[in-house]
Amino acid sequence: MARVTVEDCVDKVPNRFDLVLAAAQRSRQISSGAPLLVERDNDKNPVVALREIAEEKVIAEDLSESVVSGLRKIVESDEPEEVDMSILMSGMETGGEGAPAVPNGTGSAAAQGDASGEEGVAEDGALSGDS
Repeated sequence: MARVTVEDCVDKVPNRFDLVLAAAQRSRQISSGAPLLVERDNDKNPVVALREIAEEKVIAEDLSESVVSGLRKIVESDEPEEVDMSILMSGMETGGEGAPAVPNGTGSAAAQGDASGEEGVAEDGALSGDS
């Protein structure tokens, strides 16, 4: 990159770190197919991006904002999501996530095993799943 190009840009964007972020974002946009706002003159994309910033063809603050919005993990929405309380309540009635409801302390381990489709061992040693 030409030092003259960077020196021209520092007048427009006083913070060099912000300048790097803005120029890199514009360079990515150019690589993605965005139209050039200045003549290429056989320059590479980062130099073209710096020349666009120096000539004030693009606004560096807008480029920095697009970097920030691209890195956000949470997308801001205009409307809050509605929660269907009936779905939440049905999960509580059945004992949580897909677990069957068990009456308060009643039922043996063998009975619970039968309810879940597993075989249990009865007190006499026979399998409770045998018929």
